[in-house]
Amino acid sequence: MIFWQEIYFGNSVKDWTIALSLILIVFFALKIVQKIAVAKLATLARKTENQIDDLLADTLAKTKIITLLAVAVYAGLNFLALKPGIVAFVQKIFIFVLILQVGFWAGAGINFWLGRAVKKRMSEDTSSATTISFLVFVARVILWSIVLLLILDNLGVNITSLVAGLGIGGIAIALAMQNILSDLFASLSIVLDKPFVIGDFIVVDQMMGTIEHVGLKTTRLRSLSGEQLIFSNNDLLKSRIRNYKRMTQRRIVFGFGVIYQTPVEKITLVKKIVKEIIDALPQARLDRVHFKEYGDFSLNFEVVYFVNSPDFNTYMDVQETINLELFKRFKQEGIEFAYPTQTLFVRPGK
Repeated sequence: MIFWQEIYFGNSVKDWTIALSLILIVFFALKIVQKIAVAKLATLARKTENQIDDLLADTLAKTKIITLLAVAVYAGLNFLALKPGIVAFVQKIFIFVLILQVGFWAGAGINFWLGRAVKKRMSEDTSSATTISFLVFVARVILWSIVLLLILDNLGVNITSLVAGLGIGGIAIALAMQNILSDLFASLSIVLDKPFVIGDFIVVDQMMGTIEHVGLKTTRLRSLSGEQLIFSNNDLLKSRIRNYKRMTQRRIVFGFGVIYQTPVEKITLVKKIVKEIIDALPQARLDRVHFKEYGDFSLNFEVVYFVNSPDFNTYMDVQETINLELFKRFKQEGIEFAYPTQTLFVRPGK
């Protein structure tokens, strides 16, 4: 009994034993609770489509052993009578560990959500993975910068001047790298807003091509003639972009003329012939056909129709079919296409 009453560092052996036992009990209890909770959440996550349980399971699994040990030690030492200096030191260590653990949890959340975003974007646009990966890196840098500042503040360091210095330095760096940053933010806008993706055919001013790669600074196109076109992301978004890949249909306007000697009943028949030809094509839809005007050497017609496909080759196939059928039907009906001619009328002399 005397042994239990012996005093070491202001506490009896009995108090030290109770504190150590409490530390072990709390540590193993927390570890068991963590394993059970992670297993339960993982099972639930496999059965549901809700992402919250996936996030909780992934975050809880990132709880470090040092955190569990710190909680257990802090709980056990509360039963001991310690000097104020030691208590203050233990509290600083405990808060230090908790701040680190919060950083690990926040990092797990960032990895989870952005990881899901990468998978989703990869299925739609493989080029966006590069930008999103850069976002992950930036988010981690910001997170651990905040964690570092909190740790320094916990250790008694005056971080006000440090933050002010970082702010001024950040402004200077931003001014020096404004062109690069503008392209970077333009890249983020392309990834998040998605005005185009890999494989889209776009026209930018007088240049056109298919999107091959969207990077952090540049976007690359493959032109119809084969060369690669490279645009700065910032300049690209400032331009007027026409995205032909996202067309659901093409509106086509074309015209033709017949000779002035065509009888009026044949002119009326022209509209019927055009309508029959286009209505017979499953990929075309007639909008209108009109006797438009009296030209210099022909009676001009204008036809407007829609091709129910954005594919250029499909449009050309439809237009070719219309042209051939017009040629056949006009020949059958005795209707002549006009071509540039001049008729000279000579008045006989008196």
